[in-house]
Amino acid sequence: MRPSDDDRFEGRMHGPQEAAQKDGLLMRLIHMILIGIMIQVAMTVLGVATLVQFVVLVINKGEPNPRLADFGESLGIWLAKAARYLVAASEVKPWPWTELD
Repeated sequence: MRPSDDDRFEGRMHGPQEAAQKDGLLMRLIHMILIGIMIQVAMTVLGVATLVQFVVLVINKGEPNPRLADFGESLGIWLAKAARYLVAASEVKPWPWTELD
């Protein structure tokens, strides 16, 4: 039985994660700056992927590229995890400090 898309998303977003130790404030600041820069790069990549997917939709008469859609979903989940770390809703740092799930 295949899990539904909602269950799969919830598992990737809130599923079991390795226990993260709390960093000191200086290390957290450094990680926050690096993750903030990575978010800006990710937003640019998301914009390009959006444009490419739109072109694919036009060419394929409304049918999206599934690999590009999956990439966008994974990027969105990474952005959400990064945001959770930045606002201290989680101690778990996103990839590359943890597994990319």
